[in-house]
Amino acid sequence: MRLSTFTLACSAMLFAGSAYAQQTTLTIGMASADAGRLDPHVATTTPDKGLLHYMFNGLVRIAPGQASPEYIEPDIAESWTSSEDGLTWTFSLRDDVACHGDWGMLSADDVVFSLERAANPDTSAFAGDFRAFESVEATAENEVTITLSEPVPSLLGMLVPYHGGNIVCQAAVEAMGDQFEREPVGTGPWQFAEYQPQQFVRLVANENYFRGAPEIKEIMLRYIPSDSSRDLAFQAGEIDMLYGRQDQTWLDRIAELPDTTVVAMRPGEMSQLMLNMTMPPLDDVRVRRAVAHAIDRDSMVEFKGPDVTLPAVSPVPEGYLGYTDDLPQYEYSPERARELLAEAGFPDGVTLEAIHTTLPGMLATMEAVQSQLSESGITLDIDLVEHATFHAQIREDLSQVTHYSAARFPVADTYLTQFSHSDAAPGKPTSVTNFSHCDVADEEIEAARIEPDPDRQLELWAQAQQNIMDAVCVVPIFQNMQLWAWTDRLDLGHEVVGSLNLSPAITEKSRFTQ
Repeated sequence: MRLSTFTLACSAMLFAGSAYAQQTTLTIGMASADAGRLDPHVATTTPDKGLLHYMFNGLVRIAPGQASPEYIEPDIAESWTSSEDGLTWTFSLRDDVACHGDWGMLSADDVVFSLERAANPDTSAFAGDFRAFESVEATAENEVTITLSEPVPSLLGMLVPYHGGNIVCQAAVEAMGDQFEREPVGTGPWQFAEYQPQQFVRLVANENYFRGAPEIKEIMLRYIPSDSSRDLAFQAGEIDMLYGRQDQTWLDRIAELPDTTVVAMRPGEMSQLMLNMTMPPLDDVRVRRAVAHAIDRDSMVEFKGPDVTLPAVSPVPEGYLGYTDDLPQYEYSPERARELLAEAGFPDGVTLEAIHTTLPGMLATMEAVQSQLSESGITLDIDLVEHATFHAQIREDLSQVTHYSAARFPVADTYLTQFSHSDAAPGKPTSVTNFSHCDVADEEIEAARIEPDPDRQLELWAQAQQNIMDAVCVVPIFQNMQLWAWTDRLDLGHEVVGSLNLSPAITEKSRFTQ
């Protein structure tokens, strides 16, 4: 009898210990149907950027929970210096950064390889960002020197772990070939473990991470494109964090759930219509102006919600260094839109075609745009494709109207260069995201990059925005905050104001509380 009592007591203790064991697996619900290409130098989709941020480092980083360049701090580089003319930058590297798995210690040669790869249009979707890179050299065992052909206002912003700033391990990239984009190898706090198409990506803790072993030992990113299914999974406790539907009703509803944190993060992704100026009838500025007059920004903001959106009036998002709102504005006027179409030879209206993603948040915006355009005699035919296919097809220059939603390092040069400089147009060796083939602000964009006087630089950026709005290369709609929610049991270890990678920063210090 004493033995039975002792056995029952031990069983009860084990059960209690199990019931209150610290959770070490973080499950995140993503809004996309599947992962895209997980090579950080070619990945362009919003859902993939957060995933890659958990696996890669840059020479520098923006402090977790922030998005402003004022919070740039060391990452792989311990320190850096620049010449007086801003053309030579020297970075001193840490000596304790290990590549995932058995790929060895990261070296200065890996950093050189990474930046040269990011600058190569054959291996990078962001090569245009690095056009001013004249050379990248390993100038000592733990030192890398970047030489520029001209000053770059956002140089440090290009070296954070975002887009081409992600540092890869040369041996892994070369040995794995095409498989690298499905099984990426980085240096970050978590490393790739498993991928099941249209189901999940699983990451495991990098116990050799140079900042210390992560407290969260596993991250599961589940692909749940249905907003309602994702919400139900969160409320049932099946996922711990979720990407929200980008509208006010979602924010208000989820904020009422117990033990839940909800944030609207900056920088907002700016939604804009990019009008392909090489394709009739959009090669006529009167048709493009008709499109601009057909969009009611105020009702779009009301449609999405005032707490989650800001009206966009410039081709540069509000809050970026160099932004101005002193620009031509196209007031909402279906009557004026019809007049312009008639002047352009289309009294009965026009039909435009758009390839578009099935991502629910973006699709809801485009359907609202479609409805507004119809009131002005503009029929918008939408061809829906999966998100990764959308990115592939618009880069093949197949869409008359491209609805693009993006955030970038918050300096005007970055946004103007990627979205409005002719070198960034499809078909160019340095193609990025200029789907309108805009070329009216090249001179001002280039001059601003090398302008030493900050006031004059602001004037040049303002003139570039003026030229783009005059030509209606794009129609800005609104800036959409990034909506996320997570259980209060998850302690991220920092306040969340924003994230350049558009998802809350998970660090080695993030953990679950009892």
